[in-house]
Amino acid sequence: MFTQLKNIDTAFRHIKLFSYLLIFANTFCICFGIYYWCQLANEKDERIYILYNGKVLQAVSSDRKSNLPVQLRDHIKTFHQYFFDLSPEDKAIKASVSKSLFLADLSAKKQYDNLMESGYYNNLISASISQEIDVDSTVLNIDVYPYAFTTYATQRLIRSSSTTVRKLVTRGQIRDLKTQTDDNPHGFMIQHWEILENKDVPNDYGDGAVQ
Repeated sequence: MFTQLKNIDTAFRHIKLFSYLLIFANTFCICFGIYYWCQLANEKDERIYILYNGKVLQAVSSDRKSNLPVQLRDHIKTFHQYFFDLSPEDKAIKASVSKSLFLADLSAKKQYDNLMESGYYNNLISASISQEIDVDSTVLNIDVYPYAFTTYATQRLIRSSSTTVRKLVTRGQIRDLKTQTDDNPHGFMIQHWEILENKDVPNDYGDGAVQ
């Protein structure tokens, strides 16, 4: 009698242990299945299909953080091009500078007002000088927010008789607006922007300098 009860108790413990193992295995499978499904969903969201010349091509998207330095540099470069690439015509100058002011705060407007008051733009127009800029490099610090930057560029003031080459150095900070618009597609804002250096340098044209 006691042996039979002992066997029943042992069998019950085995069934109980087996039930616990089964519940654990089912829980693990469910959790793994949910995790795997989430991974597949994320991978699916990162796939972009592009129709090009009648063919469907697959591309992979990346999140904003992974290419943040690239976007920041492009925003800064675009701002400088709008601000410094100028034609000798009043409406063209105002239109280009206005585009740059969508990408920066009042510190850029202050620089524009200072140049306007000094007669800089009038000199460009009266002397028929075209102004071009090449952004050579931008040094970023993305470890501290807002992100500090220093931009090194080459500026050219061109007219029919001569060309002046200038070294341009600017610095500022850039913050994330979290929103993107047609006028500000990256959704960043340059702040505390200032021109550190803008001076003539020897050039390779050998045809004199613009005064």
